[in-house]
Amino acid sequence: MEKALQTMINNMPEKTGKSLDQWKTILKAKAFAKHSEGVNFLKKEHGVTHGFANTIVTLSKEENNSADDLVANQYKGKASLFPIYEKLHAILEAFGSDVTITPKKTSVSFIRKRQFVLIKPATKTRIDLGLKLPEKPTTDRLGNSGPFGTMCTHRVQITAISEIDDELITWMKEAYTKVN
Repeated sequence: MEKALQTMINNMPEKTGKSLDQWKTILKAKAFAKHSEGVNFLKKEHGVTHGFANTIVTLSKEENNSADDLVANQYKGKASLFPIYEKLHAILEAFGSDVTITPKKTSVSFIRKRQFVLIKPATKTRIDLGLKLPEKPTTDRLGNSGPFGTMCTHRVQITAISEIDDELITWMKEAYTKVN
């Protein structure tokens, strides 16, 4: 778990009056449909600061979804992209036993010591593959990070499984190697 997040969780009882598990129990009883409803409830009814409220709601929702559920939800209505994701996943996982795979609501992070690749179904017909390749120049194919901002340094847009070629695999392996 990220060090800053763990520190926040450790400080939660002192700063908010309850542990993360106690907050999760409170939120589970309310079953808010939207993230913002849970955050507003914690802020207004319990005086929790925005940062803690957002963290509590986020961690509560992540617990309610298994990793498989998170990935399956990303590809609802985008089933044609799932084989691309599966192939990328298999390649990245094979890089080493030190690869941690972290599905989130809209993307999947591949982490060694830090994130080195991010897979996101961007549209119904395209996956955006974010890569952490500092100091590598962009090309027509290896574009700037675009919507990923600082999470990645580059982005490759993939619309077909055939685009997962030796060049792309080399870039992914390079990103994996650089975060060691």
